[in-house]
Amino acid sequence: VSFNAIDSALSSLKNCQSYINSGMDVATQVALDLVESFNDEEDVNNMEKVMLEYATLDRELNHYIKVFEETINQVKREKPENLPDLENLAQEKFLEMESKNSDSDLQRNEKYMYFKDQLKEMKKQYHGNDTIEQIDEDIAVTRSQMNFICPITQVTMKRPVRNKVCGHIYEEDAILEMIQTQKQKKKKVRCPKMGCSHVDVKGSDLVRDEILKRVIDSQKKQ
Repeated sequence: VSFNAIDSALSSLKNCQSYINSGMDVATQVALDLVESFNDEEDVNNMEKVMLEYATLDRELNHYIKVFEETINQVKREKPENLPDLENLAQEKFLEMESKNSDSDLQRNEKYMYFKDQLKEMKKQYHGNDTIEQIDEDIAVTRSQMNFICPITQVTMKRPVRNKVCGHIYEEDAILEMIQTQKQKKKKVRCPKMGCSHVDVKGSDLVRDEILKRVIDSQKKQ
């Protein structure tokens, strides 16, 4: 059995996954722009629907990829004379996975969770008060209280990421380089924020802080 065609199809599916991820990133940015410019709440809700549609596509694509991989592995273990009908085998596996779908799957999609988290923070920043004047004043106070300096580089951050475990924020490239360097030494990374007791910073615990990035960018323009 030649697996070239299957490998090619699998590669195409994984490429589609990157397009879905890009689409979700764009939808998140658009939603934040809408909140920032005080657009109708319905417009923001529509972006959330778009995110859920993307999450549905992502789940389906993940199922297809898993089915492909499982089918290939199963076939490789069989003798040529015992080969099953590949199409039926893959279809059965896919339907079994789809039958276990639930709405909570979509709510747990990593990019959807990031979307909700950033949207919540943006609404706090811009819709926490009744008037635009109060909002502007509130944001000004928040900016003055925020520390834009990375604890690693000691310069203003350009791409801040927040640690989901301890809540501290670092420059993305700086913390990733630190993690990689320590990994090569087979050591864990202690949070570089002075006084923090978290001793195992992982790349998977880092999320982009879009709100802080916008505040920093806005301050630079002033």
